[in-house]
Amino acid sequence: MWFQKQITLTAKPRGFHLVTDEILKQIPELSNFSIGLMHVFLQHTSASITINENADPSVRQDFESYFNKTAAENEPYYVHTYEGSDDMPAHLKSSLLGCELSIPISDGQLAVGMWQGIYLGEHRNHGGQRHMVITIQGE
Repeated sequence: MWFQKQITLTAKPRGFHLVTDEILKQIPELSNFSIGLMHVFLQHTSASITINENADPSVRQDFESYFNKTAAENEPYYVHTYEGSDDMPAHLKSSLLGCELSIPISDGQLAVGMWQGIYLGEHRNHGGQRHMVITIQGE
């Protein structure tokens, strides 16, 4: 069986945000799958998704600090600066972290580890709502 749905995440400030619950609330259909895979595709080039620590918020703060240093703003070699100083670094961060995840499903739930959650990396100062396509394959 296949299922697909587009969902929207609320606008978030710049940084890394735990969005597992926000995603799950929008796909109650997940409970219909005893086994399968959920593919999450983020439809943006200036945000990212990844799986990491879901308990200690300082991990998300450290992610933001690290990626701000790794892909710093206002570098003199940037050519793509049309949308502001956070634009090109946002594209770089999105490519480094990625825009898609595949997560196993067991008994109608995501089969993630106890300390794992889905992060949205919002890399723009004013990114707005973010859209995802959720595709589930299973039975």
